[in-house]
Amino acid sequence: MSAAGIDIGGANLKGARDDGLVVTKPFALWRDPAGLARALRELLEALAPFDRLAATMTGELCDCYGGKEEGVLHILAAVEEAGGVPPQVWLLGDGLATLERARAEPLRAAAANWQALATWAAGLEGNEDSLLIDIGSTTTDIIRLETGAPGPGGLTDTERLQSGELVYTGVRRTPICALLEEADLGGQACPLAAEHFSTTLDAWLLLEEIPEAPACVDTADGRPATRPMAHDRLARMLCLDPRELENEAALSLARQVARAQENKICRAIGRLIEPGKPAGAFISGEGEFLALRALRSLGLEDERTTSMSRLYDPAVSGAACAFALARLALES
Repeated sequence: MSAAGIDIGGANLKGARDDGLVVTKPFALWRDPAGLARALRELLEALAPFDRLAATMTGELCDCYGGKEEGVLHILAAVEEAGGVPPQVWLLGDGLATLERARAEPLRAAAANWQALATWAAGLEGNEDSLLIDIGSTTTDIIRLETGAPGPGGLTDTERLQSGELVYTGVRRTPICALLEEADLGGQACPLAAEHFSTTLDAWLLLEEIPEAPACVDTADGRPATRPMAHDRLARMLCLDPRELENEAALSLARQVARAQENKICRAIGRLIEPGKPAGAFISGEGEFLALRALRSLGLEDERTTSMSRLYDPAVSGAACAFALARLALES
């Protein structure tokens, strides 16, 4: 018996099998909603064979849909069309349910991936009183794990934004101008351009936290995810020609972006641990390195931090919600 989980986001499709096989696929849902079923079919074919399939999503928020309900129903139709075994869908507050029930209660299927991950992580030994921090390309989830179950303060995206459990910042897609209004340039403050010239991917590329990927063009300007190109994109944030920005100045800007993002996450964590520090932390996502930075800044000891990439491998951690869903489907 084997199971697969798929996490359908607005920019990426992530799939994982319970044995650790991971398949991810960049897919700009808002640009090609009609192509979702085809893209999911390719993802499922790469994950085969499996006996059970579970799905969760965040892509319903894409502006190609008139509202969340429309988005959920379209995504569910695409999952069904993609074929394979009859899927289950994760519903907020209720766990895995049939496709028919998800269609009847579409808003409970919206943005539910964090709860699947938190439910699975809370069931792991040693996570009775800890903090789950999952940092992806676009967002960060921070959830208290209490006595073997998630202890969230909110369920919907809006409620979680208000509680600090959802932080709309990630290590690839967040625009630089969403983190910094101005930067120190040679000892003098310089306002940044309010343009989508560069994203956090460029800062972490220069700081060597994310490896270069010449084949990846999912960047602000559509050019490769390499350090020279990251330097060029960051230069434009200062309205400079790339040749005008010296390497050390580019690194300085990257460090300022990193610090601003770290501080943003620290503030959110601080709100959740005010009643008392948890016994430890469980970190996942391709931004594990940023979670570690934030935890260290807050004085939470490394020895009490469990890394999903160390338990499994970085690919599994990067598709944490899909992997957790596969494990939960196997147990259901």
